[in-house]
Amino acid sequence: MIPRHFLSTCYMSRAEILDILNVAEKLRKENHRFTRQLFVANLFFEPSTRTKMSFQVAEKKLGLESLDFHMDLSSVTKGESLYDTAKTYEAIGADMLVVRHQDDNWYEKLQSGISIPIINAGAGKSEHPTQCMLDLLTIYQEFGAFDGLNVVIAGDIRHSRVARSNAAALTTMGANVYLAAAPGFEDLQLNYPYVSMDEATEMCDVLMLLRIQHERHEHVASNLSIYLKEYGLTNQREATMKDHAIIMHPAPVNRGVEIEDELVECKRSRIFKQMENGVYARMAIITKLLKEWGNA
Repeated sequence: MIPRHFLSTCYMSRAEILDILNVAEKLRKENHRFTRQLFVANLFFEPSTRTKMSFQVAEKKLGLESLDFHMDLSSVTKGESLYDTAKTYEAIGADMLVVRHQDDNWYEKLQSGISIPIINAGAGKSEHPTQCMLDLLTIYQEFGAFDGLNVVIAGDIRHSRVARSNAAALTTMGANVYLAAAPGFEDLQLNYPYVSMDEATEMCDVLMLLRIQHERHEHVASNLSIYLKEYGLTNQREATMKDHAIIMHPAPVNRGVEIEDELVECKRSRIFKQMENGVYARMAIITKLLKEWGNA
């Protein structure tokens, strides 16, 4: 059984993760719709394309009503707090909250005072657990298991909530997790071995690339082509990958920066498959939470 809210991968067991992946696979093959009228409020305080849209598609596929939110048109511009915004949606009838916010620990302020399920759709630089579930679903479809897989997470580790969520969950599932980063992009609080990109491409079964998060850096090298040559996935490095190895990326992709343009849609790329899987992974999380809360 998944936690009361869906906030972090750090406390999820192997069985809980596998359950979500199996439910997602079932929903990919079979239609399921809730018969009761249920409302889901999508509270996105940061820009989003894939996460927000896939939540909306997931909700519609499940027969749920999506309550949209635009920060610039909301009472947040008048000083309303995240907590009061969440309480407002709860009071007017939302049955679930999906929240993305720039604070690393925004959900700590909501857990005790909100009495409907909450899904973390992104928390600052700390966690992105639904992205993690779709990433694991993609790997699961490819390999059927995680034990012993060499997964390299490469890029802007320091600012990546995706890296944190994935490293924790992949370790729980039995994968060997490695990190690769340019100088200054490391996060030494994550206790995983670092490898070079040349080492990464030769030894990995899964290469999970991350973009440079320009919005979180005060200074970024002006010549980004140097980044690709030194720390990105070039055609030359891709040629050294194992035949079965796959390329992943949570997107948005900086083509020609962390990855060569033509590799984004090459044979071993699963980048757009990840996006497709995002709908089913989020359908699974929503379904399990609503059932756990007695809204089946």
